[in-house]
Amino acid sequence: MVKFKDYYQTLGVPRTASQKEIKTAYRSLARKFHPDANKGDKGSEEKFKEIAEAYEVLKDPDKRKRYDTLGSNYKAGADFRPPPDFGGGGFTFDFEKFGEFSKQGPFSDFFDILFGQTFGPGAGQQQAGQRARSSSIPQPGAAGASERSNRMYDQEADIELTVEELAKGAQRTLKITPPGAAAKTIEVKIPPGVRPGSRVRISGQGMKTPKGRGDLYLRVKVKPHGDFTIDGDNIICETSISPALAVLGGQASVPTLDGPVKIKIPQGTQNGRLLRLKGRGLPNSKKTESGDLLIRVKIVIPAQPTAKEKALYEQLAELEKQVVSS
Repeated sequence: MVKFKDYYQTLGVPRTASQKEIKTAYRSLARKFHPDANKGDKGSEEKFKEIAEAYEVLKDPDKRKRYDTLGSNYKAGADFRPPPDFGGGGFTFDFEKFGEFSKQGPFSDFFDILFGQTFGPGAGQQQAGQRARSSSIPQPGAAGASERSNRMYDQEADIELTVEELAKGAQRTLKITPPGAAAKTIEVKIPPGVRPGSRVRISGQGMKTPKGRGDLYLRVKVKPHGDFTIDGDNIICETSISPALAVLGGQASVPTLDGPVKIKIPQGTQNGRLLRLKGRGLPNSKKTESGDLLIRVKIVIPAQPTAKEKALYEQLAELEKQVVSS
């Protein structure tokens, strides 16, 4: 029988902690107990593994939800046997016949029981694999376990880009301090076509692992722009025109990613109408085509018309009265 692990207690956060609070707690503890900062201290090494395992579960909304279904019926250090309906998927395990769990994986037996992630060699592995498949729980191979282990050591940071940089790419010089390493400066190339919320992977710039380093992921954020907003592959801007131009039509200047251009304003253009410039938006991730520039028309009346403008508007108003009365 394995012992129940209270992952919230391991990270020192309440069960109501936000994802940001969980990440902050993990980073603080990981720095404190990292093996590189505590060379030869087996206790720190074990603590670091416990912290990494706790974060692996609590940072993932799906894993956290599944873990939270255990409720408050279990306490840290108590013997653990999952409820018969644990997981919410209608599956059950015969844990007495489940086989031997691997002691070589990056996570504990408790983690393996919960998520069906790592299995031992020989007949036990075969039996466990069969039961996992029959219960619709994925059983990755050695490559999957290695990938999972490396993800524990990945780091994330934000990078803020302009709309122009989203479209054309960028090169940035960043100063980083990977856990367990000295501060250093790296050159980062951001490819064209990234989007707000996407991640750019910088290989080998994360936390140190026994087989190298994890990766650094840069979460893309976009700086507010004076002219443009983003809508998928399209970008949207606004152009102001006079009532005369709206009625008679003509040309107006609009901003684009490559500088201002002239566009045609059709006769009778209404306020709020969207005009389209094909291919003037953001490139897609495959760089095979680009979105469009959508121009929202805003009709602006003069706040302080000149005497001549006022006289002409009065004539127009008189003409409108005649049209209505006829």
